[in-house]
Amino acid sequence: MTGHPLLPTDAPVSLLDTAETAIDGELAVELYRRMVLARRFNRQATALTLQGRLSVYPSSAGQEAVAAAVTLALAEEDWLFPTYRDTAAVVLRGVDPVQAVTLLRGDWHHGWDPGAHRVAPLATPLATQTAHAVGLAHAAALAGDDLAVLALIGDGGTSEGDFHEAVNLAAVFRSPVVFLVQNNGYAISVPLSRQSAAPSLAHKGIGYGVPGVLVDGNDALAVHRVVDEALTRARRGGGPSLIEARTYRIDPHTNADDATRYRADEEVAEARRRDPLPRLERHLRERGLLDDATVRAASVAAEALAAVLRDRLADEPRPDPADLFTHVYATTPPHVAEQRRVLTGEAGR
Repeated sequence: MTGHPLLPTDAPVSLLDTAETAIDGELAVELYRRMVLARRFNRQATALTLQGRLSVYPSSAGQEAVAAAVTLALAEEDWLFPTYRDTAAVVLRGVDPVQAVTLLRGDWHHGWDPGAHRVAPLATPLATQTAHAVGLAHAAALAGDDLAVLALIGDGGTSEGDFHEAVNLAAVFRSPVVFLVQNNGYAISVPLSRQSAAPSLAHKGIGYGVPGVLVDGNDALAVHRVVDEALTRARRGGGPSLIEARTYRIDPHTNADDATRYRADEEVAEARRRDPLPRLERHLRERGLLDDATVRAASVAAEALAAVLRDRLADEPRPDPADLFTHVYATTPPHVAEQRRVLTGEAGR
């Protein structure tokens, strides 16, 4: 099967480690800016869990190349379906940073209007967002809408039945959806070697009749190119794609996880040497595409984002009990309307 059009290449697609010179400098610098924002957001959100302002935070530190690349590749009309670890990508897509962590704060189920941002709610159950993404993509195709859908998923999520059903259904109906697996090495404490014996997760695509692409997930330029090509193909009626971005989760699974119990410090240290942010910065500086002024400007913007998140989360939320009835029914049935009337009456006493 070597060389089959549905199979990925043996080595991950990479641009930073090649002699290729045709690089869009403006695009590369924008990827850098987004990665700086994402890294600072991750650090600030993690700090807020230590202060008790967030109940939990699944950091995507080390995976910022993917967040930056996919949000830059998505067109305005496209949809993003994130996992619980993709809050940085949600913010880069334009969602208010406080709204992006509302679920993780624990005071509401969801924080933003999905339709306004074309960003679905954070998905905590593994792989359920993939089925939702296919549903929206299929509906859009039936309606004749010119858009694509990007579903993010972790390596652990590919072991779930929802993932199988979603990719299979998307392939059968040639739905305009791209599945991007962020293979960060672990599903909580379970390493990939205990989940799958496949040569790569991208190889799974051929079983569904879907092209699989393996990309260096720590190479923002490569991820952007691969995702952009897959989204363009989907919009043009070419059907779904399965992309595996090989990266690494530098931080623990969440702030409640003790990662030292299942991985060695040496492994993390080696991963830090492949950190996508300094890697891209070095590459851009070597090519004369990045200077100190641009680096400072990116840092200032990131600090401003962190300050917004920090300052606004200092205010305690003031929940309205009537919100329990919001966004539940399109037309409120009489018995629910009566419950709302009783509750609001009691709250006013």
